[in-house]
Amino acid sequence: MTSQRITHAERVIDEKSGFTKGELVAYYGQVSALMLPHLRARPVSLVRAPEGVGGELFFQKHANQNEMPGVKLLDPALDPGHEPLLQIDSAAGLLSAAQMNVIELHTWNATSSAIDRPDRFTLDLDPGEGVGWPQMQEATMLVQVLLDELGLPAFLKTSGGKGMHVVVPIRRHFGWDDVKDFAQAIVQHLALTIPERFVAKSGPRNRVGRIFVDYLRNGFGATTVCAWSVRARPGLGVSVPIEWDELPDIESAAQWTVRNIGERLAVGNAPWAAMEEQRRGLAAAMKILGRLPTG
Repeated sequence: MTSQRITHAERVIDEKSGFTKGELVAYYGQVSALMLPHLRARPVSLVRAPEGVGGELFFQKHANQNEMPGVKLLDPALDPGHEPLLQIDSAAGLLSAAQMNVIELHTWNATSSAIDRPDRFTLDLDPGEGVGWPQMQEATMLVQVLLDELGLPAFLKTSGGKGMHVVVPIRRHFGWDDVKDFAQAIVQHLALTIPERFVAKSGPRNRVGRIFVDYLRNGFGATTVCAWSVRARPGLGVSVPIEWDELPDIESAAQWTVRNIGERLAVGNAPWAAMEEQRRGLAAAMKILGRLPTG
């Protein structure tokens, strides 16, 4: 681990787990080798919690005056009209962010070198009030079935909160709007064919007893929490890549927390090892759903 100076290391950042800021920095040092492949070369957004998870949270997409050593500032031309976007490519940058009270790290669906064309899309299964975990498991499998019918590979991770994240690696053939439109078509198809399980509109009132599959994570500048990131909520769940055949045995989307993550580190990124080689073009799947762009 790098020699990151930690201020207020003894400060408890989560009353439920008793976890301290010093332990958080140590956690990110411990998982840096697993997490950096997910962070590297992508713009990152940061969720800062200066007063811990019970206090106000700050979502930071761009550079500010508090420059963090090791956190790279990208070319301002990538997101015109704003301060530079951020990128973390090293353990030093990750620990520096944790020292600055960053709990969550969220990544874009594109790399900084090809920011206009996403190389994946993400479906975030967000359960409404009254949705039990068995329903979440079933719904997640139904999403995989649809993606399989569309000829698309799907990789799974826990959100560390209540939902599940399905990630589809794609070739960079289309821009943000077309990819987001296609992700929306998937969600609309699910809501149309299985309305008792899925809803295509966000908002708590729309999804009581049902699951909103959030396709809005796929626009320019939108982000999803990074694999191995801690979540800024009581208990400090961790977002963890899993195999599809593990899903029936998982007890919640917050199965792993900062307190029990050690048992999972040996598995590491193995569930996503085939992601790069399974990358697919979207045209055929778009055609099936009637969303192939004509322009």
